Amino acid sequence: MAAYNHSAIEKKWRENWEKHPINVNDGKKPKYYCLDMFPYPSGSGLHVGHWRGYVISDVWSRYQILKGHYVIHPMGWDAFGLPAENYAIKMGVHPAKSTAENVANIKKQINEIAAVYDWDMEVNTTDPEFYKWTQWIFVKMFKEGLAYEKEFPINWCPSCKTGLANEEVVNGCCERCGATVTKKNLRQWMLKITAYAERLLNDLDKLDWPEKVKKMQSDWIGKSYGAEVDFKVDGKDEKITVYTTRPDTLYGATFMVLAPEHALAAGLATPENKAAVDQYIYDASMKSNVDRLQDKEKTGVFTGSYAINPLNGAKVPIWLSDYVLADYGTGAIMCVPAHDDRDFEFATKFNIPIIQVIAKDGKEIENMTEAYTEASGIMINSGEWNGMESAVLKKEAPAMIEARGLGKKTVNYKLRDWVFSRQRYWGEPIPIIHCPHCGNVAVPEDQLPLRLPEVESYQPTGTGESPLAGIDEWVNTTCPQCGAPAKRETNTMPQWAGSSWYFLRYVDNHNDKELVSKEKADKYLPVDMYIGGVEHAVLHLLYSRFYTKFLHDIGAIDFDEPFKKLFNQGMINGKNGIKMSKSKGNVVSPDDLVRDYGCDALRMYELFVGPPELDAEWDDRGIEGVARFLNRFWNLVTDSKDKNVAETKEMVKLRHKLVFDIEQRFNQFNLNTVISGFMEYNNKLIELSKKTGGIDIETLKTFVILLAPFAPHIGEELWQQLGGTDTVFHAQWPECDEEAMKDDEIEIAVQVNGKTRAVVNIPADASKEDAIAAGKTALGDKLSGTILKEIYVPGKIVNIVAK
Repeated sequence: MAAYNHSAIEKKWRENWEKHPINVNDGKKPKYYCLDMFPYPSGSGLHVGHWRGYVISDVWSRYQILKGHYVIHPMGWDAFGLPAENYAIKMGVHPAKSTAENVANIKKQINEIAAVYDWDMEVNTTDPEFYKWTQWIFVKMFKEGLAYEKEFPINWCPSCKTGLANEEVVNGCCERCGATVTKKNLRQWMLKITAYAERLLNDLDKLDWPEKVKKMQSDWIGKSYGAEVDFKVDGKDEKITVYTTRPDTLYGATFMVLAPEHALAAGLATPENKAAVDQYIYDASMKSNVDRLQDKEKTGVFTGSYAINPLNGAKVPIWLSDYVLADYGTGAIMCVPAHDDRDFEFATKFNIPIIQVIAKDGKEIENMTEAYTEASGIMINSGEWNGMESAVLKKEAPAMIEARGLGKKTVNYKLRDWVFSRQRYWGEPIPIIHCPHCGNVAVPEDQLPLRLPEVESYQPTGTGESPLAGIDEWVNTTCPQCGAPAKRETNTMPQWAGSSWYFLRYVDNHNDKELVSKEKADKYLPVDMYIGGVEHAVLHLLYSRFYTKFLHDIGAIDFDEPFKKLFNQGMINGKNGIKMSKSKGNVVSPDDLVRDYGCDALRMYELFVGPPELDAEWDDRGIEGVARFLNRFWNLVTDSKDKNVAETKEMVKLRHKLVFDIEQRFNQFNLNTVISGFMEYNNKLIELSKKTGGIDIETLKTFVILLAPFAPHIGEELWQQLGGTDTVFHAQWPECDEEAMKDDEIEIAVQVNGKTRAVVNIPADASKEDAIAAGKTALGDKLSGTILKEIYVPGKIVNIVAK
C-alpha cells in the first residue's frame, strides 16, 4: 500500500487538468454561473484569509459540475482606481507597471488553489477593450439624463487627494486609507441613482440574499413618507420648505434649523449675527457628513431671522446647525423639541420654547425633562387637531396640509446621487468634451475607447484638478458636434465603474461590437451564485444593481437584477481575532502550508475553521487534523480497493446515510460541518472495516465523489485507483435511498421513574409491548416495587413508573 504523497499527487493532477479540462461546455448541459467578487491586484498578494472565499466558490462550482451543470466560473481584475494607484505611488512606479506585475503574481497564487477558473473569460478593468464598454455605459447614461455635472461640497480625502462618494466614507474616514474626510467645493460628475431608488428598494424582495445585506441596502435607500411644508420668512419675500415625517406635530414647531450649506443660510443672517453665521458656515464646511451626524454635542447659530408657522402664524426663529445635511430632504427641518430627542437637546441648550402637542392620555406634562417620543397619543395644543389620535393624524396630515395649500404629500429617500468623478490619474477617462458653444458633448460611440494617456508623472495634485488637466495635448481637442476648439473632461471614473458591470462581460469578453450579445446574455446570465464580503453591501452591490437595471431599461439585457443568490463569507483573522495585515505582522502565507500539508488539506481547513458566514481565527495546528483525516481516508481506500469486499447491509446503510448527511449540510451551506461529517463517517467505515476486512468499492466510490469538490487532487487519484477511467467530476453526484438508511435495530434508554438505568437494542419496528418487555428484561433486578405505569416513546425511551 503506497503512502499518501500529496506533492506528487497534486502535481500529477494539475498537469492532467491542463490537458483535459473537467468543465467543458458541450452545449447540452444547463448552465450555472458561480462568481467570486474579483480582486484588486494589490502588491501584498494572497494570504490564507483570501483563500477562503475562493475555496468556497470553487467547492460550490465543482458540486454544480457533479450535479450535471456547465459551470461558468471566471476570474478577472478590478485594477483601476485608488487601491492600485496608491500602491504604485508607495512603490515609486507607474500604476500600469505595478498593476501588470501584481496581476501576474496573484494569478499565479490563485492557481495554487486549484480552482476551476476559466481563464479564457478573464477580464481586466484597465484593458481599453474592457473600459470601452464602461465608457459606453456612461455615454448612454449621459444621453438618458442620468449623468450630469454639478458643483457642490463633496467628501474630500486629503490623503488620497480625491473626492469620495458617501458610500466610501466609513465613520468619518476614507474607506481606502483611513484618513479623516473633510469637505471641498468641486465640480463633479454625478450619476442619478436616485431615479432608481424605488425599484432598488422594492426589488430586494426578489433576491435570495442574506437578510442583513438587504436590510443594509433598504436602510441606505431610506424611504420615508411625510410632507413638505412651506414656511414664509418673516419680513422677506422668501419661503423655506421643510420635509417632515411628523406633520402631525406642526403646531409644536418652535424653531427651524437649516443646513449651513442651504442656499438661504448666509442671506438670512441679520447684520448683528452675520460674523457668527459666516464663521459657523465655514467651520461646518470642514467637517464630513458622518462627523456632523455623530457629534454628540449639538452646535448651532441663530441667524436673527424668523419664519412663520403656517398653521398658527407663530414666529419661529431660524437657526443653522451642522447636524442638518443639505443633501437630505430640503436641507431644512422644522424642530419640535417636545417630541424629538435631538430637538429637545438643542432647545434646552439654547433656551428655545418647548410646546407639547402629543400627550399619553391627553394630559400635558407640567415640567418636561425629556422629549415625549411614544408612537401614539392624543393631540393637545394643536388647534382644530386637538383630541385626535396622533398615529391617525400622522397619516392624514400630509393630505390636509396639501388641501390647504401649505405644502404637499411627499415620499423621500436618504439615498443621494452618486459622486462619480475622481481627481486622480488611474481610472477610466470620462468620455465628455466641454465645448464653449455646445456645452457638454459625449465622445461619439464609434470613437470609444477614449484611452488614458501614458504619462510619467501621475501623482494627484490636491488642487481639485486631475493630473490629466496638465496634459495640454490630450486635453485640447475639437467638438464632435460643431468642430470648434474644445477641452476633454479631465476627471476620471471611480474604481466602482468597471466593477458595476464586469460580471456581464465575462461571458462575451472578446465581443468588439456589443457589451454582451443577446444570445450569450440569454444563455449564460444572470449570475446564479455570487460570493464575496459583506463590506460591499452599499457600494459595489448597490451600484451593480443600479447598472443592471439601467442596462435592462435601454434593452442591452433582458433581466434587471445581477445576482440571484448572494453568499457573504466571514473573514479569517490572525491570533486574538486581529485582521491579518503586513503591518501587524500576522499574515499567514499559504505557500508553506501547501508545501507541508498539500493544497487539499489547506482547502479543507479553510472551510473546517468555522461556519463560512462567520469570522474565524486562524490556527495552524488545525490543519494537522485535516491532514490526518486525508491520510486515514487514503489508507482506508488503498487498503480495501483490491480486496473485492462484498457489500453488507451495514455498508449500504452507512453509504446512504453519508450521502444524505453530506448533501443536507452542503445545501444549507454548512461547509464546516460537511468536513466534520467526512471525518465522522470515515471513522465509522474504519471501525466497520476492522470487522469485515475492508469496505466495498461502491461505498468507497461514493465517498470519493462527495469528497472531490473539497479535495480534488486526492479525489481524482483515488477515483482512478478505484477503476475510474474518466475524471471523477464526470461522475454523477450520488443519490440516497432513505429506505436503505433505516436501521434494523435501534438503541433506546430504559428508565425507572425518569432515571436511565439501562440501554437496550430492539427492532426498529418493535411494538410497544415488545419494547416494554425488552426494557424490563434489561433492567433485571434494578426494577422493584409495584409498577404503576409503563411508557414507551417510540424510538427513544421506555420508562417504568414504580413505587
